[in-house]
Amino acid sequence: MIDVYELSRLPGFLLIFARVIGFFVTMPLFSYRNIPMTHKIGFALFLSWIMFYTIDIPILPFDSHYIILLLKELMVGILVGFIAFLILGAVQIAGGFIDFQMGFAIANVMDPQTGVQSPLIGQFLYTITLLFLITVDAHHLLLDGIFYSYEYIQIDKFIPIQDGSIPRFVMETFGQMFLIAFQMAIPIVGCLFLVDVALGIVARTVPQLNVFVVGLPLKILVSFIVIFVSFGVYVTLIENLFETMLHSMRGIMTLFGGA
Repeated sequence: MIDVYELSRLPGFLLIFARVIGFFVTMPLFSYRNIPMTHKIGFALFLSWIMFYTIDIPILPFDSHYIILLLKELMVGILVGFIAFLILGAVQIAGGFIDFQMGFAIANVMDPQTGVQSPLIGQFLYTITLLFLITVDAHHLLLDGIFYSYEYIQIDKFIPIQDGSIPRFVMETFGQMFLIAFQMAIPIVGCLFLVDVALGIVARTVPQLNVFVVGLPLKILVSFIVIFVSFGVYVTLIENLFETMLHSMRGIMTLFGGA
């Protein structure tokens, strides 16, 4: 026989599931196409079931107020996951800057994880970033963000309107993404700029030399050498990228909670 008390807590479980599935729609690594949809839904149900017994959930009736709460939970999950995805997208932006200078901009590849075209170097750096994310257990920190989000955003409270603070925070995060991408791309882009200057000088001093034929393979060679030399710097930048991602998630959750 079904327990009446447990049945009355079903609306609370659905609210938890709405936030978790919202996270999984946009969260890096968990939202990719190569993870089957049935696995995503099953993992979201399992995680919601665990959180159901660790979070203090009030008894909520099924009414119009509850429908708005359900939409709020779904929006919270989607937006917090989108903030993390936005920060991690800086790697793809940096790869686009590098590919444009290398001459690889016309050779985009299809990313099977997101289903969109991505630059070659960007895809390479993004794969390294994901492997590093899994190596340092940063994906566990993302799941921790789902659980501890209830400390900032109560399950039965609405999001306060704070004079456009949430859109302003999203725009600031978007600008921070481009700043991180510029920091990751500037070693290679700067070296390729010096190569362009050197080729321009050679073209003026030795007109017989076809710099268009020599320039492209030379820039590709210099780019790979600089990537190999500065790979340790990229690891440090990726660590800073993860810290920025977690701080951005905490910041958007604080705004949602009205703090």
